[in-house]
Amino acid sequence: MTVARILAIKGRDVVTARPHITLREAADVLVRHKIGAVVISDASGSVLGILSERDIVRAVSAAGGESLNDAVSKHMTSKVISTSEDESVEETMETMTQSRIRHLPVLRDGKLAGMISIGDVVKIRLEAIETEHKAMREYIANA
Repeated sequence: MTVARILAIKGRDVVTARPHITLREAADVLVRHKIGAVVISDASGSVLGILSERDIVRAVSAAGGESLNDAVSKHMTSKVISTSEDESVEETMETMTQSRIRHLPVLRDGKLAGMISIGDVVKIRLEAIETEHKAMREYIANA
């Protein structure tokens, strides 16, 4: 199973924001869309960074509530770990676990093609395990 399969099921829509918006505005985007991270991109759609709930909490913890007026570019993660559509679910799980990240932009030819979360990966993996388990039960019952 690949990342492309996850995107085929969940869709390819990605919420993005520009680097000049404030942390407060970015928090509003997260709440409005019920997401945990937003991709920060430029006008051409190139990925500049990613801003997660964790990034906002770290900023507020370090500098107080005034940090909510800072530009997203000051607090975003600019070294974005990403994946491709042909990466396996197992490889993706390993990347997310080792990097301690919960959101992974999917790139195709250097452009944003989707976004997956750890929840998406776990869901698809559990479905695959359940399918294997069901097939094994049927095999044993018919043997």
